[in-house]
Amino acid sequence: MKRKYIPWAFLSIPLSLYSVWVIGPTIYTIYLSLTNWDGLTAPEFQGIKNYLDLFNDPIFYTSLVNNVKWLVIFMAIPVSVGLFLAILLSKEIKWARGYKAAIYSPMILAPVVIGLIWSWIYQPQGGLLNNTLTYIGLESLTRGWLSNPNTALYAIIGAAVWRHTGYVMLLFLSGLTAISPTVIEASKIDGASAWQRFRYILLPLLKPTTVIVIVITMIQSLRAFDFVSMMTRGGPFNTTNVLAHYMYTEAFKNYNMGYGASIAVVLFAIMFIFIVIYLRQIRKGELE
Repeated sequence: MKRKYIPWAFLSIPLSLYSVWVIGPTIYTIYLSLTNWDGLTAPEFQGIKNYLDLFNDPIFYTSLVNNVKWLVIFMAIPVSVGLFLAILLSKEIKWARGYKAAIYSPMILAPVVIGLIWSWIYQPQGGLLNNTLTYIGLESLTRGWLSNPNTALYAIIGAAVWRHTGYVMLLFLSGLTAISPTVIEASKIDGASAWQRFRYILLPLLKPTTVIVIVITMIQSLRAFDFVSMMTRGGPFNTTNVLAHYMYTEAFKNYNMGYGASIAVVLFAIMFIFIVIYLRQIRKGELE
């Protein structure tokens, strides 16, 4: 065997599995999005009708807007708080390892478990949040957090933020370890303030890590499903639906597989853009 074929020989099995389990289903999903199929009878080809229906569907727009809200909050809170915690815990402070473990620990738990925990916290009667508000004299603020259309989505996002912040912190910590301490010491000797060191040294040097954090956060926001499914199932009145959950509901509960596939294709197209950006950044980092 010629040497140039040896890498392909090693790659043949993983590429075959990837084609069967990823590429094949993706192409088939695109085909199903062009059909009317209930999952039982033969698919009936109908062109772009599902997409025309999709863009006239108010629940689809609600789900898309909810994903955008999820994205904005994720970009604002976990990224900024995670960066702050990473900088704080990168210093030599007492029990730093314990703090890191405690903050990262929600990532170890399955989203289903976190959903159960926060559903109990948000309980109208006996829930930790309402009990705490009552105890400190703010009983007027108590409510059914997950049953109120005005608060349900933000309550779910709050649980997801609690989980994602530790992951962002860990990514920024890995980026900070790659920065030479001599650079920071030199800036201190030159009289740079803490803000100047952050603005002109840490942020530029953390740019590759920041891009990765932002892209991963975007993808996590768009593929949100577990928390919605566990905590509200898209209710009340579809006010907490997101694209992934709406796709699941249409395909596997309403047996409208073709319509669910069209939602999946739209979600895939949006995510694909961010995945390409992420892979290009990884490639750029390797070349540098």
